Amino acid sequence: MKVLSAAEIDAALDDLTLIDRLDALFRMGCEMPTRHHHPIREPLGPHSADAMLLLMPAWTTGRPGRAPGRVGVKVVTVFPDNGKRSLPSIYGQYLLLDGSTGATLALLDGTMLTKRRTACASGLASRYLSRSDASRLLMIGTGALAPELIRVHGKVRPIREVAIWGRTAAHAEALAAGLSASLPETWGRPVSVRAVSDRKAAIEEADIISCATLSREPLVEGQWLRAGQHLDLVGAFTPQMRESDDRAVQRARLYVDTRAGALKEGGDIVQAIASGAVGEDDVIGDLFELARGQQAGRLAGDATSITLFKSVGAALEDLAAAELAVEMNV
Repeated sequence: MKVLSAAEIDAALDDLTLIDRLDALFRMGCEMPTRHHHPIREPLGPHSADAMLLLMPAWTTGRPGRAPGRVGVKVVTVFPDNGKRSLPSIYGQYLLLDGSTGATLALLDGTMLTKRRTACASGLASRYLSRSDASRLLMIGTGALAPELIRVHGKVRPIREVAIWGRTAAHAEALAAGLSASLPETWGRPVSVRAVSDRKAAIEEADIISCATLSREPLVEGQWLRAGQHLDLVGAFTPQMRESDDRAVQRARLYVDTRAGALKEGGDIVQAIASGAVGEDDVIGDLFELARGQQAGRLAGDATSITLFKSVGAALEDLAAAELAVEMNV
């Protein structure tokens, strides 16, 4: 059995290769039961935030002309109060099994796997939905996913300006300082990176707005959006959370990673449907449909549509990333 550390997974996964692998598996499909949610009430005692245990299984079967089947399951914990102790909010482990025997193939660091596949799922969506000439990116949130999302968006589109907004200005400034040194080398082109305090102005200026927060209140207001923007919502993975208001959801062409997940768990979509702002039929497509050509994304030359991608995570994404990481560590 292989054991892959966070560093080994990070080194093995090339962003564009993983985006292509995700695209291929969404096109092919796999068995993916609805993930299991188990709330952990007040883990630090009264008045502490509730935590969550998530179980995410997925599998493929071996068929003629296909690679051998694989079974995978991720165990994830989400402890929102960890930030107060300078700890990551999310931890996880991933178990990859042989699909024909059930034998254990590998144990992978699920935290790194989650960060890399989540960012690349947003990259895949951006490839279908954002303008090909998008050059200005706003990152809302300064947690562990923020640098991953920034890096991937800049590989999919010719990003030259990155603005970072966070509730704690010092965190945004620190992230901007670190990325100012690394992004030009990563992207092979000049890039300006700065922390911003005026969220409204930054949203109005951006071509792509990516959000990765644990917010329960809208951070992106629909009245601030302008034609041609792409909104990438990665946080708000429960019905009680949201990063955009009803007006933003109303104004946009709506897409999700999976319909089953987003319509049940994605707070931005769930709350907008509950209020009557939109209906389930307003969700145009998911990554399965985009990958298979069953629904169109942004058409060439479309500089006016506002597109919104709501991600809640899918076990298929973990399976694709785990298989690729193991293949690259043979």
